[in-house]
Amino acid sequence: MIYDATTRIAEAALRMRARMGGSAALRERLVCGTPPGPAAIWIHAASVGELTSARRIIRALADRHRVQITTNSETGRDLARGWDLPARLAPLDLPGTLARFLGAVRPRLALTVEGEFWPLRSRLLAQGGVAQAMIGARMSERSAGTWGRFPRVIGPMLGRIDALSAQDQGSEARLLSLGLPHRALMPRLDLKLLDPAALPLPPSDAGRDAVILAASTHEGEDGPILDAFAALRGVRPDLRLILAPRHPGRGPAIAGLIAARDLPMARRGEGAADAPPGGVLLADTLGEMPRWYARAGLCIIGGSLADHGGHTPWEPAAHGCALIHGPHVANFLDAFDSLDAHGAARPAGDLTGTLARLLDHPAEARAMGAAARRVLDDRAGDPGGLIARLDGLASATA
Repeated sequence: MIYDATTRIAEAALRMRARMGGSAALRERLVCGTPPGPAAIWIHAASVGELTSARRIIRALADRHRVQITTNSETGRDLARGWDLPARLAPLDLPGTLARFLGAVRPRLALTVEGEFWPLRSRLLAQGGVAQAMIGARMSERSAGTWGRFPRVIGPMLGRIDALSAQDQGSEARLLSLGLPHRALMPRLDLKLLDPAALPLPPSDAGRDAVILAASTHEGEDGPILDAFAALRGVRPDLRLILAPRHPGRGPAIAGLIAARDLPMARRGEGAADAPPGGVLLADTLGEMPRWYARAGLCIIGGSLADHGGHTPWEPAAHGCALIHGPHVANFLDAFDSLDAHGAARPAGDLTGTLARLLDHPAEARAMGAAARRVLDDRAGDPGGLIARLDGLASATA
């Protein structure tokens, strides 16, 4: 009752503001002006990251049904429009606004990516007989503690969900404890891993065994990597290093480090496509990391030797690279724990010694790369069953 009364007062104030010269974004979120068209599925994602992670599922559903995408940000809306899909800013959780939106779209399924809970939206969808689903659902311990103080709000919202795929086991357990029915559970999927898991493995190539990639390095990491490479090339003249800084603007400074060690060098920014034998390719460009992952058998994860939390291991894992990382992996702690446990990744420790071991035993390095890809595939999961379930929900009440 309090929420309903508050939202009615807020809506009246916002509509007055919109009439008195409010922004176009506010008018869109109030569903003033041109209404959306009808669609079988209303897909809501907060912004660019959520949309991108769910792209494969969105595309699959859009091939089967007309969809209407909404986001909370203009950049997210514009991204979806760039995919040639109908997109607009999400309606605010206000009674008149939602009535206008749902009356125009008339969805059979409302699908939320990752996690937003809006009491009025949940209730009006249920009253209209619209199935509700969530994919990649997240619920942190902190959020669960907050929602736990309002069981009469979160409980009914979760109870109305027909299908939910959690991003991880912890989120799933917390959602169940807050009131999600077990019948709604679908297999867990980490949406952000679906695109890497869909990449084909590069063909088997012995040439990758002698190529080291230092991926997305930061200041303070290039010197130790170059020192290790300089030591190793003395006994492995065929060895090559691809050094790809996180920020290509550091290219001149890194070129100075390479020259100071008297290492042969080529620069991608100057058009070079490969490292000279026994030398370094400075990959000082943007958007070409998949190219370098496919070239290298060994990948040093940047941001982990210096304290930057580490960068994603999943893209090199998708290409079957053996993974080497430093101690600073807080950004992907669970991922590296799993990869280490399965023999897919290895702490650098003595970087020169670790690289020497894998270069001397290429079969061991290849086995690490294969294990990395298996861990990725297992964690990503198969979205086929989830897509079929959502397709069924969108079709059941047609």
